[in-house]
Amino acid sequence: MSTPELDLPGMPRKGVGQTRRTTENGSRTAPPGARGSTDSSNGSSSAAMTRRDEILWAANSVIARSGLRTSVEDIADAAGILAGSLYFHFASKDELLLELVARYHAELQRIGEIAVHRLDEQHPRPVLEQIVQLGCEIARTAVKHSAALQLSFYDGPGPDPETDRPRQRPDTIRQAMHQVLRAGRWSGHLRADVDVVVLADRICQSMLYVGLDYIRHQSTSDEVATLLCRILLHGVATNPPTDSALDDSAAMAAAKSFVASWPEGGAATADDKLARIRAAARTEFARRGYESTTVRDIAAASGLGQSTVYRLAQSKENLLISIMQSFGERVGDGWTGVLGSDSSPVEKLDALSWLNVCAVDQFPDEFRIQLAWLRQAPPDTATPGWSFGDRIRDMKDLLTDGMRSGEIVLEGPSPEVLARGVIGLHWIPENILRELGTDDSLMHLRDTVLRGVANREPRRLPQ
Repeated sequence: MSTPELDLPGMPRKGVGQTRRTTENGSRTAPPGARGSTDSSNGSSSAAMTRRDEILWAANSVIARSGLRTSVEDIADAAGILAGSLYFHFASKDELLLELVARYHAELQRIGEIAVHRLDEQHPRPVLEQIVQLGCEIARTAVKHSAALQLSFYDGPGPDPETDRPRQRPDTIRQAMHQVLRAGRWSGHLRADVDVVVLADRICQSMLYVGLDYIRHQSTSDEVATLLCRILLHGVATNPPTDSALDDSAAMAAAKSFVASWPEGGAATADDKLARIRAAARTEFARRGYESTTVRDIAAASGLGQSTVYRLAQSKENLLISIMQSFGERVGDGWTGVLGSDSSPVEKLDALSWLNVCAVDQFPDEFRIQLAWLRQAPPDTATPGWSFGDRIRDMKDLLTDGMRSGEIVLEGPSPEVLARGVIGLHWIPENILRELGTDDSLMHLRDTVLRGVANREPRRLPQ
């Protein structure tokens, strides 16, 4: 994963030929004349704050590469100080992470305030361009503050309001996007039936996801943000079919058949101890996150002893693999069935939307486990159970067929990024699913990914 170059005051640069003086507390001050060093002419001293900034941005950089499993020792090494010296500036790793999140949220707030101010300019840019501009700014900020993004991305429960603060969702950018979308609907650029509250949340979450780098890949954040906004605004279908035609397609019939075959949720029987253990592990992984869950937690939740858990499941890792492989196989089999149906590319895209909506609805624990895994693991680590590489190849083939036949209009940095973008937009956020329900969530996906929310008349978005 490539990390953003952060040219900030006090940020350490390797290989610049400068030496640093070590202070008595073990930190290093900038050499005389360097940016952020003590300025004796005005009597001000920001050396301690400069070192704090250096540690924060070193932490951001190393966590961006290695995930939240990064240790205090790793952060200290990246900052060029001893691990013990880091505690002179931060009482704990949690305090350091909270500061990263606070700075991340502050920048998102600033971006939102500027976007709202732009609406009141005497000669504002066209609204559709403003939507894309704000989307790009959000994505850029997410990339820049990638460590804070990883910390806040998984929306799990916290033990108290203070420690849960990193996972509080930034409202300022959603409010700003809401205002821009309202202006677009009022001016006639967006359809009158658009739910701008839901759409604002969806766009903002999609832009933040760019920062995780799973979509951005080898393209810039602006390229991917513009692509995602273009899809949501204008859709990918050249001539979107009616709801009744989509409902009656062979692809939708295949999707519904696979969804109907998924097992009903429910408590495991008392006699099936391994099933009880797996059910307890699934719940605890989703609630606590995989890294924070212990075998003791799983044993307590299942009502069995730790020795029984070890005897039947062998390890926590085996439980994770078993749970997520089962989830991945169910969704993957559904994809295979839909793509093999006798339907058009647009109908298949629609059926895959329904499949994904139902997966999030019926397997919320597995979905949360996957999000928690993304939060903890290094960005290039494969997610457990979800064959993302296979899905990318499937989507590239489907989009290629649709563009070749003229049913799909889609341009982007590369076929790989196009496929990643469409797949990302197919997974509707769980909070939106819970608000809308499954049927209306499918309609939302149709109105965005397939049809687009902009009124269908020639408009050119920034490239």
